[in-house]
Amino acid sequence: MPSPAPPSTPLTLVRGLGLFAAYSMVVGNVIGTGVFLKARVMTCNVESPGMVIAVWVVAGLMSLLGALTYAELATLFPDAGGEYVFLRQAYGRLWGFLYGWTRFFVATAGALAALATGGAIFLNALAGNQLAAWQVTVPGFGAIGGIAMAAVVAVWVVTLINCLDVSTSGTVASGLTAMKLLLVSGVGLGAFLLADGSWSHYALSGAGGACEGVDAAARGGLAGIGAAMMAALWGYNGWNEVTYVAGEVRDPGRALPLAIIGGILTVAALYVTVNAGYFYVLTPEAVASVPAASPVATVAATQFLGPAATSLMAGMLSVSVFTALLIVALVGARIPYAMAQDGVFFRSLATLSPRTRVPIRALVAQAVWASLLVVTGSFDTLTDYVIFAVLIFLGLGTASVFVFRRRMPDAPRPYRTWGYPVVPALFLLTAGWLIVNTLITSPRQSLAGLALVALGVPFYLYWTRNSKSGI
Repeated sequence: MPSPAPPSTPLTLVRGLGLFAAYSMVVGNVIGTGVFLKARVMTCNVESPGMVIAVWVVAGLMSLLGALTYAELATLFPDAGGEYVFLRQAYGRLWGFLYGWTRFFVATAGALAALATGGAIFLNALAGNQLAAWQVTVPGFGAIGGIAMAAVVAVWVVTLINCLDVSTSGTVASGLTAMKLLLVSGVGLGAFLLADGSWSHYALSGAGGACEGVDAAARGGLAGIGAAMMAALWGYNGWNEVTYVAGEVRDPGRALPLAIIGGILTVAALYVTVNAGYFYVLTPEAVASVPAASPVATVAATQFLGPAATSLMAGMLSVSVFTALLIVALVGARIPYAMAQDGVFFRSLATLSPRTRVPIRALVAQAVWASLLVVTGSFDTLTDYVIFAVLIFLGLGTASVFVFRRRMPDAPRPYRTWGYPVVPALFLLTAGWLIVNTLITSPRQSLAGLALVALGVPFYLYWTRNSKSGI
């Protein structure tokens, strides 16, 4: 653990994350619940097992295109904040702020609230529904159920872990990620090795499935493919977030490209294997008919583990969610810290702990807001609205590589995007199609997401006008 710095020495972040820790941040953050839950919806969207797996492959390739580009950006600006820094440097402080605003108040806090609540639901299943039966009355909020309280506790547990020095947080994240890799790969391999499945399932259609809660407009055709792509991209979501802690990675010019690209390839291989296992064990109609509240992974694992699969999968999902929760909390706090350092956010959040050299105040502020979203139950609505806006920011971040190649042609680049300019251009074309498709198929949510982003403009004007007052 780093020793306290002398009072006269400016506190800085410590580069305490090695290559495996950075790789673990990518893998552990990306693999959350999507691989366990999305197969049902995607089967309803595109109907055939081959198309479901093809969408996972295409989404993985799209993520890889983005990862190849972001690896250059991260080595060009190996500072805390990641995309916030890229957008600020490429397009100006306002765009950087709007991204940071969206990440802190909606995307990161909403993801923390959603992950924590999902983890609490899985724990409730393990506890025989005991958590759901318990509630506590909190002044100002009324009665709060046990699942919400467990979710709040989870948010604060990972926050406290992340208040330790970053090398300790990285070690915990690495251990949990290794466990997650073993568990997830076990589901896919177990389906092929232990279950009585059939390759004939791949020739069948899921068109007759129940498809509970899936809009008829998102079933079949280009609209269905677009909806399935959005579901798969949500499953890959988070590969870019290791850039938020670029200022704490040792030898970032080497470690960040290997972590980002290697992490995406690992996740893509796992996703294809696991989904192929689902369809080997279950017919596509059976997958499409799985109840919305039940993970497809549990139904598939029951075929080769029997009744024990329910408890085992609930435990596995809890580990997976807790790992992602820990990493999202760790990386997410670096954005408000970077914004505060620039004078466009609460100045106190720019403070580092003199003992651990981590932004404890930013971590605590993030935990407070995420906890409020948990107890009010508003995170589902917020995250539904902001996915569209986050995709736009991802496109802007990728496009910034063209800006920096033109504006900073001679800047040191330890890693240069493979396949430039074709690779980032292909990513932008695919992202553009998804943005237009989402705007057409979900106009209300898309426009609401843009409104949430625009809401940050008056706050930006306030902070920039008062940045000298030390707010």
